Amino acid sequence: MPRPLPRFPEPDTQDFWKSAREHKLTFQRCNSCSQVVFYPRHHCTHCGGADLVWETSAGQGAVYTFSVVALNRNPSFVDLVPYVVAWIDVDEGFRIMSNVVGVDDPFKDVHCGMRVKVRWEDQNDDVSLPLFEPA
Repeated sequence: MPRPLPRFPEPDTQDFWKSAREHKLTFQRCNSCSQVVFYPRHHCTHCGGADLVWETSAGQGAVYTFSVVALNRNPSFVDLVPYVVAWIDVDEGFRIMSNVVGVDDPFKDVHCGMRVKVRWEDQNDDVSLPLFEPA
């Protein structure tokens, strides 16, 4: 069974997913106050302004915190265990929740502060997921 995926049209995040399909990790920046806005939305969470522009991240960052999921009975995830769910501090100034993949032992090979880079997992013709692997 496939992972749960966004359904389109999705007014707040559709542009993010369109860029992700092209393997670009994007985020918003407010033209009024210059603050980074993530996750995508129609207004700035800092000043309330609506003048947001899209920028592309280099896709590198560090693990802020994480958890290893050792048991998941949901049919969409049961074949993935054990897997890492992490908050990633992306170098451009936003935090994204994702998975850390590409490690031999998720219990031993992931740590806070670990440098990671984006790795794309194509789900279908519409959605690519930004996952992270050791940099």
